[in-house]
Amino acid sequence: MAGVEELRSWVAVATQRTQGAVAAVAQASLQLEEARTALVAAGSAIGTGSAELDRSSGLLDEARASLAEAQRAAMAAVSTAEAYAARR
Repeated sequence: MAGVEELRSWVAVATQRTQGAVAAVAQASLQLEEARTALVAAGSAIGTGSAELDRSSGLLDEARASLAEAQRAAMAAVSTAEAYAARR
């Protein structure tokens, strides 16, 4: 069975990796927002609404919402693991 210090060390590694992943997800979300903004600009440039561009923009919003949920879940996992390690 692992000692307390080893457990805390592994939790620290998991926390670090998760925080890196959360930062990458934040960057991906920003890029999706930039893509959505480009679609809105494209729609404005042609002067008429396009159902396909509107749908694409909506799908990008859904993707961003999914990424936000992934970030929340990842950070909840970190909090749970850290709380466990702190009780040891």
